[in-house]
Amino acid sequence: MGSFFIDVLSFDHEVGVYEKEPKRLRFTYNCQRFSSLEEVRDFQPELVINAVTVKYTIPAFEEVLPLLPPNCVLSDISSVKTHLKEFYESAGHPYVSTHPMFGPTFANLNQLSEENAVVINEGDFMGRAFFKELYRKLGLNVYEYSFVEHDQMVAYSLSIPFVSTFVFAAVMKHQDAPGTTFKRHMAIAKGVLGEDDYLLQEVLFNSYTHDQVAQIREELKVLLDVIDNRDADGMHAYLDKIRANVSKNLHRK
Repeated sequence: MGSFFIDVLSFDHEVGVYEKEPKRLRFTYNCQRFSSLEEVRDFQPELVINAVTVKYTIPAFEEVLPLLPPNCVLSDISSVKTHLKEFYESAGHPYVSTHPMFGPTFANLNQLSEENAVVINEGDFMGRAFFKELYRKLGLNVYEYSFVEHDQMVAYSLSIPFVSTFVFAAVMKHQDAPGTTFKRHMAIAKGVLGEDDYLLQEVLFNSYTHDQVAQIREELKVLLDVIDNRDADGMHAYLDKIRANVSKNLHRK
């Protein structure tokens, strides 16, 4: 997502990028490229967007923190906000935390009107206003949550699809002539399993995840019972239930 923010922000702002491995910046344009912390200090940023993987979000902040101007706004785009509120409140800087709910794996970055972004409703007012305006200009649907509400939402919106995908990937077998549904699920599995291991772990180890995943187990028990008993009426009732659930959630959009 770092490259995405460079492209978006470079139209109206001076952008600098710090990367410990300079080779990774070879194809990074429309910005100043930094390979030393001294260059970050000289740049005197007004806003820092931390775009590293979840595992290194806080260590990356701690590395650059001594070099930043006192009023520099700290920000992250992490998918899981574990421990971030505590860090921000001890850092001595204004902060804003957001979560673009899309990525290059599945989203069409040229057509973002179907995608969402979360802005945490805690922290610096002007920082929140900046990101809300930025996301809305991109056509994103913007929602505001607290840190706790965000991680509760992630436990639902990511853990259930992730676990369902893991189960599919665990039991699938090679198909010489796969159908459309199988190929679509395979594409989703490849995308999810291409994510950073630590991100997947953090989503699933989120303290709110267990109860969400337990629902899958309970629904599988119901469905297996219907299948084992070849219960046509039960299957009809089950399909009615899940179709109504899908329809209800679609109408909420």
